[in-house]
Amino acid sequence: MNVEITRTESSAPARQFTVLLSPTRRGARLARLLTTAQLACWAIPSESAARVVAELAANAALHGRVPGRDFRLRLAVEDEGGRLRIEVTDTRGDRLPPGPGTLAPPADGAESGRGLLIVEALAARWGVIAGPVPRKTVWAELDLVP
Repeated sequence: MNVEITRTESSAPARQFTVLLSPTRRGARLARLLTTAQLACWAIPSESAARVVAELAANAALHGRVPGRDFRLRLAVEDEGGRLRIEVTDTRGDRLPPGPGTLAPPADGAESGRGLLIVEALAARWGVIAGPVPRKTVWAELDLVP
């Protein structure tokens, strides 16, 4: 008797890239550079995506840092090439950033506090996912124009 097994993974993205990086300024810079290189391999414009990754990775290195624990960068092209999803996961799930639509501009002359405002301006959608403990993931989606 012959048994045929068919497995379909319709929800799996066709193109995906994941890397662990140190929660340092160097790791954040490398996240941006790797994003630019990977998106070039996929023939996807990278300027806005690289900027979003730079902000999320800098936040992971600054606010999500736990010594000895890396942060994860994940890029995935979803919806048959119509959307780029960016995820940065760190191990400080106890420190959640404000969510979409709740960001306040920094005070005049402040030297920080604009990163998520930049993400909100560049991304079509973004958000924060708590867990599993001790992690959190800040994600952003960019609509890709054919």
